[in-house]
Amino acid sequence: MIRMIHEQHGGNMDVLAEIKSILAGLLDLEDREMTPETYLVQELGAESIDLLELAVTINSRLKINVRDDEIFLTRFRLYLTEAKEQGKDTIPYVAGKYPFLTEDRIAEIIKHIHAGPQLKIKDLISYVTYQLRRA
Repeated sequence: MIRMIHEQHGGNMDVLAEIKSILAGLLDLEDREMTPETYLVQELGAESIDLLELAVTINSRLKINVRDDEIFLTRFRLYLTEAKEQGKDTIPYVAGKYPFLTEDRIAEIIKHIHAGPQLKIKDLISYVTYQLRRA
């Protein structure tokens, strides 16, 4: 289970449980099974407004600074294009823009990007964990 110890939050916090709780409340998915591999858009039906509410709720509940363009990977395709135009190795370039994602995850996103939005619950967990460590 993914756990994060952070003094600001008074001890143990299960980031996965927090994210699932937030998503269940926002998207009315109380009885829906969610795992780190669950896609927000394709499987949970999240829309743009839901993502904005999600960012605000994460910011408020977890007391971290949430940047929409980072947490939701909105510039991912732009960074792929930039890497290509600048003749840079794609995965390390994108990893520099999204330091909370592993290179393996970036490669996975690239491989499946044609199928639509690739944002998974595990990406939110990685972002939150990264921000909590930085705080």
